[in-house]
Amino acid sequence: MMPLIDEAYAWAVVQDARHGLVARAETAGLTIIGDGTWQCRCDARLTEAGAAQLAALLPVAGAGSPHVVAQIGQSLDGRIATASGHSHYVTGEASRVHLHRLRALVDAVVVGVGTVEFDDPQLTVRHVTGAHPRRVVLDPRGRVARDRTLFSGAGPETFHLVGPEAPGAPGAHRVPVPVEAGGRFAPAAVLAVLAERGMARVLVEGGGLTISSFLAAGCLDRVHCVVAPMLIGSGRPALALPEIATLHDAWRPACRDHPLGADRLYDLDLRAPGRA
Repeated sequence: MMPLIDEAYAWAVVQDARHGLVARAETAGLTIIGDGTWQCRCDARLTEAGAAQLAALLPVAGAGSPHVVAQIGQSLDGRIATASGHSHYVTGEASRVHLHRLRALVDAVVVGVGTVEFDDPQLTVRHVTGAHPRRVVLDPRGRVARDRTLFSGAGPETFHLVGPEAPGAPGAHRVPVPVEAGGRFAPAAVLAVLAERGMARVLVEGGGLTISSFLAAGCLDRVHCVVAPMLIGSGRPALALPEIATLHDAWRPACRDHPLGADRLYDLDLRAPGRA
């Protein structure tokens, strides 16, 4: 009898696919295609949770390198935090587990200095099995507080990207990056310095302004947008993009959606984004 493809088995298949391994999938009656799509035999023992896991994560695992994905966790009204910056937690536990799985599928996870200041994240995969990514902090002025967890010296490596004249934080690798006229890094420049250091598969995790800059610059391949059944009513928006005149100019990317507990995941493929 073929093994049961439940959520745990599906996650193992996804991790194998990240490294080009297919034996576990084939044993269970699965065929994985290069772009992350998959098929299963009619007698495969596939659970609903296992199918959702494969559908959501195989496109990331099988995308090859380089690949850049962003993850947004937001309320129904498009907020990621209150006006004060409180965001623990907008989305539910299943969505946080999904985020940790995304981290395990990349070389590096990128956050802006505001996320480090407000959330003091660890950026590890402690909720799932898998390898920790390297952590990257975007901080053009070198202003981040030095007591943040990412600079404690514990856990995976941290890379502190700063302007050419800005100081780096102890406990991290200082990486100077040119600063644009607006005081921010060009997303393409960030990806270039990461690729030079062996980090070509990247998760851009936050905050909203950082994700927005990568999206506006055309530097994202996918977006995983998780929407929670919550109304915040005010606060920090998920995205802040340049204004458009009409809806004909709106992004309309290919999209698939999956349940994540009480939340909903919208998997946006930006490789052929399309317009109205």
